[in-house]
Amino acid sequence: MPVPDADIHPEATGPAKALVASHQAEQPLKFYAGWFCPFVQRVWLALEEKQIPYQYIEVNPYHKAPSFLALNPRGLVPTITSPDESGSARPLYESTVILEYLEEAYPTHTPALLPKDAYLRARARIWIDYVTSRIIPAFHRFLQHQPTPASSSPDTKQTGRGGGGGGGGGDELHSLREEFRATLKEFARELHPQGPYFLGEELSLVDVVLAPWAVRLWVFDEFKGGLGVPAPGEADSEEEERVWARWRRWVAAVEGRRSVRETLSERDWYLPIYQRYAEDKAQSELARAVRKGRGVP
Repeated sequence: MPVPDADIHPEATGPAKALVASHQAEQPLKFYAGWFCPFVQRVWLALEEKQIPYQYIEVNPYHKAPSFLALNPRGLVPTITSPDESGSARPLYESTVILEYLEEAYPTHTPALLPKDAYLRARARIWIDYVTSRIIPAFHRFLQHQPTPASSSPDTKQTGRGGGGGGGGGDELHSLREEFRATLKEFARELHPQGPYFLGEELSLVDVVLAPWAVRLWVFDEFKGGLGVPAPGEADSEEEERVWARWRRWVAAVEGRRSVRETLSERDWYLPIYQRYAEDKAQSELARAVRKGRGVP
């Protein structure tokens, strides 16, 4: 039986299409990617920020070609290959592993996305782990939540805009919204006071690992009745007002990066992908892991 996710649009669109077209020439570093994938976008951001030459190769991970499986037995994107001294391609996968590799393997390509100071470097790794182990699973628990049959009603079914309160389904959705928003607030508390980025004026890997999800927060307006981050002046306390002001400043800074803008496709092509997540029908490893009550695979 075919996997519905395999029917995704086959190529990047909008700004990302132009960027893909400019990276088709042969390069030693080959970047096996899926235009739609936030984990891919993490690596893509680093490649663009550091201006590391790469060849972009589009892969549909739901059609696992034998040649790609030879590089990554799990058949997942992102995957990169970098040749050794003999010219043999050496594959690497897992986005955070690739990000660290790019920092170490291309030290002359700036900006450096991890600080030189040992303490700050360790602190960055703590919050990179927080994004992966806490924020992203909470994002998907909220997005993939379905009301129980007994609590489903026109007010609590999670299709289109809405999915608000009323009944057990609404209570569950509200709890998951609160849980996800709490992870963002904890992250925002740790942001540099002046920012705009996590460690201060310069972008770091902490920003890179969360940015692809930050620019996809619109999915909650589309499918789950909104995220509920308070607008300026509407927080419950002065302390919360300061925290959410930091968050808004960070999001604005991330959204303004050329690397972020140019690695995004047109929103219309993301909609059917995220609708499957919102209906809990997506078949990605992450979707299945969340469905089974686990974290990021």
